[in-house]
Amino acid sequence: MNKSLLLAAMVASLTLVACGKKEEVVVVPAPAPAPIVVTAPTMSDAASAAASSAEMAGSAAVTAGEAASTAVGAAIDAASAAAK
Repeated sequence: MNKSLLLAAMVASLTLVACGKKEEVVVVPAPAPAPIVVTAPTMSDAASAAASSAEMAGSAAVTAGEAASTAVGAAIDAASAAAK
């Protein structure tokens, strides 16, 4: 009788295991990384920067010309004073 009771318990447990609710494994994909947005300077920005650089270079040239003119004037005055 012990054997039949043990056998009945084993059959009952196998039945419960076989008919039990199965859990489904759900794989959630990782979210895609956010896109990186890089804005390139437009042609108008580049043209504006070039124009600004050209204006600064022109201003520097005018200042250098004025300084050269002043230096020539001073050299002429020094030569005149030395000749006297």
